[in-house]
Amino acid sequence: MIDLGRLRALHAVALYGSVGSAADALGYTPSAISQQLAKLERETRTTLLEKRGRGVVLTDAAQELAATASKVLELVESAELKLEEQRGQAIGELVIAAFPTAARGLLPAALPHLIDDNPALDVRVVEMDPFDAVAAVQRGEVHVAVVHDWHNTPLTLTDDLSRAKLGTDPADVLVPVDHRLAGKESVRATDLVGERWICQPPGTICHDWLVRTMSKAGVEPIVAYSVAEYQTQIAMLNRGIGIGMIPRLGRGPLPGGVTAIPLQPAPSRRLYAVWRTATARRPAVAVALAALKTAWRDRDTA
Repeated sequence: MIDLGRLRALHAVALYGSVGSAADALGYTPSAISQQLAKLERETRTTLLEKRGRGVVLTDAAQELAATASKVLELVESAELKLEEQRGQAIGELVIAAFPTAARGLLPAALPHLIDDNPALDVRVVEMDPFDAVAAVQRGEVHVAVVHDWHNTPLTLTDDLSRAKLGTDPADVLVPVDHRLAGKESVRATDLVGERWICQPPGTICHDWLVRTMSKAGVEPIVAYSVAEYQTQIAMLNRGIGIGMIPRLGRGPLPGGVTAIPLQPAPSRRLYAVWRTATARRPAVAVALAALKTAWRDRDTA
């Protein structure tokens, strides 16, 4: 009988294109994935990998076996879902993905209740940008993702995914206290011409949003400092470097050298929980969604 774990390793290599990427996705070392594939070759008496350049690729036989593995893994997941549904209890592994400020500003309130109320649930958390988190949900690596989008940068979901809105999160312009705009009641995009921005790297949803927002107002933003983490951005602002646009969720108290100014029109991002529609009946997914909604509601009313 073919080992299910080895089929999962083969499927991951086919899905991600390399042993290293498959190892990252499954949480193993590349050596462990290679060992699984070597054992699978002996089990099936079939050559699954062939060298190409400095790497390896799957043979035609391996590609066929990987396609079968995908169907087998779907059947296993379906069986596990039905068993969990029959028990009516949240059990097994539950992987939650969240973008950094949600991981800091929302999950610490949601996780204690989720863990304490469901002792048979093995809760895991991974920090991901929304684009990556949605892709991980679709691949079945993540069960529930907390994501966000902006009105001018909507997050598109395929038909096999479902979402529930958690709430909206306003964003402010942040500047050093000695900045020319500090002390203003509000600013508009045209007030920010020529400013040197601190922003997330290109390809992230926040970077796309900033470029679209400023470009719509006829202003091409100068992104001088490409910094992924908001707290690092704030540390730079506190030293008088650049300006930023930072949402309030997970932002925390601002240091003395930084002040927030509302932007008009006021921007806000929309927060959602996303999961695969096929897993909606799974009790673990249901309790995770309830915990996230409760944590957001309590935060909103605090």
